[in-house]
This record gives sequence, C-alpha cells and structure tokens, in this order.
Amino acid sequence: MHGDRATGVGLLALLYGVSGLLCAVGALWPMSRQTPVALLGGLAVVGIGASAVLWLRRHQLRDRAVHAALGMVSLLVGTLAWQSATAAGVVGLGPAMVAVGVFTGHFLPPRAARVHVGLLLCCTTAGAIAAAPSDITAPWLTTVVTVVSLSEAQLRISAQLRHAAGTDPLTGVANRRGWETGAARHLAHALRIGEPLTVAVLDLDDFKAVNDEEGHSAGDELLRTLAQAWERELRGADLLGRHGGDEFVLCLPGTDVDSARELVARLRAGHPARWSVGMAAAGPGATLRGLLRRADEELYRAKRTRAR
Repeated sequence: MHGDRATGVGLLALLYGVSGLLCAVGALWPMSRQTPVALLGGLAVVGIGASAVLWLRRHQLRDRAVHAALGMVSLLVGTLAWQSATAAGVVGLGPAMVAVGVFTGHFLPPRAARVHVGLLLCCTTAGAIAAAPSDITAPWLTTVVTVVSLSEAQLRISAQLRHAAGTDPLTGVANRRGWETGAARHLAHALRIGEPLTVAVLDLDDFKAVNDEEGHSAGDELLRTLAQAWERELRGADLLGRHGGDEFVLCLPGTDVDSARELVARLRAGHPARWSVGMAAAGPGATLRGLLRRADEELYRAKRTRAR
C-alpha cells in the first residue's frame, strides 16, 4: 500500500462500517416487500464485524489481508446487485463502487488498483445480469464508466501528489523524505536476499563561497547541473537524493564499496565541481540511520584530510 498503512486500513474499516450500517437500516426499514431483509441483516453483521476487526488490527494488517478485505467488498456488493429487484436498486450500489475505486486508486499501486476495480466490476455486473431487472443496460453502463473514470483520475492525482511530495523542487532528484523511503525499501530487500548495498553521502566543498561571491542563483544552478550530471552516470536502480543544502545522498543497491568507489570516480569526471564523499556498506542487521551515520563520519574525515 502507498502512504500510511494504518490510515488506509482505518478508511477501509470506515467503508465496511458505513456499508454495514446502511444494510442494517435497509433490513430494519425495508423499502418494499421485495427487499432482501435477511440478506441485508447478514451483510450488516458482516460489515460491522469486519469494520471492528480492521480497525483494531489496522497497525498489524499486511498487504495480503488488505487485498482479501477489498476482494470481499467486491463479492458483497455483487451479492447485493444479484438480490436487487429493480434497476434503481442495482444502480444505487454506484456510490459504494465509486468509494472502492477511489480507495484503491489512492492507496494501491496502479496494477493492483486496476485488478481490484476489474474484480469489482465483474462481480457487480454478474450480479446485475443475474438479477435481470428491466431497463438496466444504459444506467449500468453509466455506473461502470463513472467508476472506471473516477478510479483512473484518483490514480493519476495520487501519483502526482506522491511524486511532488518526494521530489526536491530545485534539482528534480528525490528529497530527503522520498530518498529515505526508497533507500529503506532497497535496504530491506538487500538484507532479505543477502545482496550488497552501499550508501554514500556527498557534500560540496566551498559551496558557501559560491553563494557569497556569485550569488544564490549561481549556487542553485550549480546544484541543478551537478545533480543532472550525476544522474546521467547512475543506473536505473540507483537512488540519488538531496538531503539538504549542498549535501546529497546515494543508495546503490547491488553495489559493494569497491564498485561504489569506481562509480564515484565517474561522477567526479562528469562535472568540475569539487565535493567530498563518505561511504558505508550494509551488513547483517544494518539500519539506514546507521549507514548514514557511518558515511557521514567518513565524509568529514575526508574533508579534514583535504583541509590539511
């Protein structure tokens, strides 16, 4: 899941809870003799019970359980469509379908979101066909198009927001938050499969003098061109980020210290600016904070050596 998992699961619990309460209202005060009171009562119990479980376990729930809970929503909405006697009753499920589509578009990766929306539409369409109310085709197609359109719109909006939240506006590389999120993911993968990984901290020498003598616009341009030059030398899996000011960080998955030093030599050749670097290789039990601390210590040893 994207974003804070507990928040996402909490919203899924809210979706279950609201749906359960609406089913309870429908069971207690049926709109017609054809209302499936027993089914609505059962769905009310399932919805409210699942809501309570999801809320209580929102901090422990893993991705697989979240996908299962979303799949269950599709099945339940499809069941309601199957038991709806009128076209209005089937199309009335549209808001619940939109809620599921928007949720998946915000919290899930694009492929997973589209799979869930596809499952939702398959279940509800099968239910609508089985219910066979009259005059359903046009309103149902409108509902389907609305769900797909809003889901895709949410996917794109969420992707743009995540990109903006994790990108440094000056240089276009990852900002501190974005870099640490990506580097933590790379580190967890490296530790799990026993792959080497190196973290490097890069800091410009005499950057203050550039700002003082040539102005801040010159300093900004130096940071932009330097970041662009470095990115041209990096692989797709390498992660460059601006940690703040004139300090940059690199996460190099599948790279030991010797290979990282070769990469640093290529980075130096790509731009005339002077900068210092410190590196740390991940070992068993390594943490991102620990790697950054070790790399930072080596960086300042290099700066002290250069100053002598």
